[in-house]
Amino acid sequence: MAGSAATSIIQCRGISTSAVALGKRNFRKFMVYGKRGTRLFKKTSYQQLDPEIQKEFDRGVRPIGVTVGKKFHVIKEMIPELIVPNLDGFKLKPYVSYRTPDVIQSEFGPQDLFYAVYSEKIAEDFKNGKLDENCNSLEPSDEEQLTAEEASKKALSIGADLLA
Repeated sequence: MAGSAATSIIQCRGISTSAVALGKRNFRKFMVYGKRGTRLFKKTSYQQLDPEIQKEFDRGVRPIGVTVGKKFHVIKEMIPELIVPNLDGFKLKPYVSYRTPDVIQSEFGPQDLFYAVYSEKIAEDFKNGKLDENCNSLEPSDEEQLTAEEASKKALSIGADLLA
């Protein structure tokens, strides 16, 4: 008897299937929150923050301008630009098989760059006798006529890494 009385005190959770539990709910009185609070909460809390703290609530989006006073100025250079190639008539599929062998390529150094760009022109000039006594080309190309400063500016310009 003592054992049965102890077990009757233990509370059990049950599921009720009565008609009262299946009634309609008034969802207008429930506050529906967004990911980070209600609209009113977001609006009031964002307006009360310091500008330095407001930057942390931009949800990871980079700004496209600056705010001077109460006016926002858009800076064109800060707007991201997507450069997408035209793939009309492109026959290859975007799928790459897992069975493709790994491509192992050595480091591309200055000597490799010299052989890729200048070696053919120098060899042709030597064969055709278009070199002067100092081994400079008599008919230099546009790249050979650049000064060191002009070449460094051209190399650092936007889009210099794209092959023309």
